Order: sequence, then structure tokens, then C-alpha cells
Amino acid sequence: MIEQFIMSLVMIFKSLGYFGVLLALCFEFIPAEVVLPLAGFWVSNGEFQYVGMVLAGTIGGTIGPITLYALGRYGGRPLVLKYGKYFLINERQVDLADRFFEKYGASVAFFARFLPIVRTAISVPCGMTKMSFWKFSLYTFLAMLPITALYVYLGMKLGENWEQASALFAEYTMPFVIVIVIGILCFVAYKYMTKKASKPVDKNE
Repeated sequence: MIEQFIMSLVMIFKSLGYFGVLLALCFEFIPAEVVLPLAGFWVSNGEFQYVGMVLAGTIGGTIGPITLYALGRYGGRPLVLKYGKYFLINERQVDLADRFFEKYGASVAFFARFLPIVRTAISVPCGMTKMSFWKFSLYTFLAMLPITALYVYLGMKLGENWEQASALFAEYTMPFVIVIVIGILCFVAYKYMTKKASKPVDKNE
């Protein structure tokens, strides 16, 4: 039922051309995993151009997170928890995103886009900590560009089987995700060792 409703919305947005795709991605409750591969399918049919679709998708995919950033910045955690469900965000995702931001700072606005679970919710702590709006927007845009390009490309290649794009996307991006996870572990280990080395030595021991 929900899937049919979302598909109906997407088809309405399609009638508006590139702007419609951009607009669809501004709403976080419409999954990019559906819109972008489907847009790639439309490209393969000759209805749109690849570059134009990637640009529209990237801009829309940047504006969408900005709404969550604003919700976090001006509404705070209580408002996020109250209305987050309308953006497909739950308390567990917010908690995890909070911990990510506390540990890794502003850079999560970029690399967390490639990680499951936190990629949508990460916008919230960025707003709550009043991270620079322009820095947040730039990091989000730079992350959404390759993500959008890959999703649209997979939709083009899969054609009528565009629904399989999400599984292939996860497969193609897994090496990058592994690098991010290894980087996080190395960072945590470095911080731990630095903190341990900075502790004063008790001469009585």
C-alpha cells in the first residue's frame, strides 16, 4: 500500500521533468533508492539525459537532508523524536548518529552518507550542534554526487529490472564502506592510545 502510494507520487513528479525528480528527493519519506534507479531507467528509455538527471538528483538529495538539519537546529531533539517518524527516522538512528557526530565531528556529514542506518539521521545532530550550514551543504553535496551518479547508472544498465539497483549499490559500495569502518577503528584506536599516553604516570607505582 505504502509502496504504491510512493510510486504514484514519483510518477506525478516525473511529469515535471528534471525539476520533478529534484523535488521528489527533497522529501525524505520518498526513498532515493527508488527514485534514482527509476530515473536511470527513464534515461535508458531516452526520456532524460544522464548528466541532467545526476545533477537534479544531487541537488534534490542535498536539499532533503537540509530539512532534517533545520529540524535539528531549530527544533532540537524533542521535536526530532516527535516528528522524525515522518522522515523514516527513529530514536535508535538518532542516538547512533549522535554518537557518530560526537566522535568524528563535521566530517560525518560526508562519510556517513555511505553508511546504512545513520545516513539519513546524521543530518539531525549536524543541525543540533549548529554546524556551519554551508559546510554541511557542501559535504552533503559532495557525498550525494557519486551516490546519485551510481544509482542512476545502475538504473540505466538494469533497465526494467531497476529495482535490483539497491542490492547492486550495496555490493559496489561495500569496499568503500569497509575503508570507512577501518578508518573509524584506526581513529578510535589512535584517540585511545593518545589519551592513555597523556595520562600522568604515578611515581608511587
